[in-house]
Amino acid sequence: MEPVVSIRHLNHAFGKGQLRKPVLKDISLDLNPGEIVILMGPSGSGKTTLLTLIGALRSQQEGSLKFLDQELLGAPKKKLVKLRQQIGFIFQSHNLLDCLTAQENVRMSLKLHKHLTLEERTRRAIAILESVGLGEHINYYPANLSGGQKQRVAIARALVSYPKLVLADEPTAALDSKTGRDAVEIMRKLAQEEGCTVMLVTHDNRILDMADRILQMEDGQLLPSD
Repeated sequence: MEPVVSIRHLNHAFGKGQLRKPVLKDISLDLNPGEIVILMGPSGSGKTTLLTLIGALRSQQEGSLKFLDQELLGAPKKKLVKLRQQIGFIFQSHNLLDCLTAQENVRMSLKLHKHLTLEERTRRAIAILESVGLGEHINYYPANLSGGQKQRVAIARALVSYPKLVLADEPTAALDSKTGRDAVEIMRKLAQEEGCTVMLVTHDNRILDMADRILQMEDGQLLPSD
């Protein structure tokens, strides 16, 4: 089975000249279909940078990074936009639009899927919100939702397009223990039903048992697995 993400000898740095600071050093990694991978490490170790490179949110500098067997290095912008449509993103801060309801926030992530009618996008948004336990809150605005409910909306938004890959950056950091586990369980259940891969960056020891694989990062490098 082909990996969803295949990385070989990836290097990345910030700044130029004397101010150039290496952030990622010789990263090689495969992410396989249907697996839940947790990436851990101290602040500043390069976790978020790696996540944004995998998600084609940041330009690649050196090395090979393939998503669905498509090389991202040097790929034209149009191709990167198309590949990003197959990736779901979940962030710690939810990034919901306050002026939109839960259903509208989720539906908006389907806007680039031109083959779907407005009715189809609405139906899928409502269905995924019901599956994360928010069926009675589809018309609520973010201001009227709890932190856990907002994160469920963010998860629904990430999964509504049935992506091949879900990337989550500290998705449980602002949640209590039970709500955090519930959020990851929803993510795992819905993602595995669609056979997609989930990669979570986290410091949260409470969810480690939910991963198929745990990777450790330090000083821009992946530590050898035990």
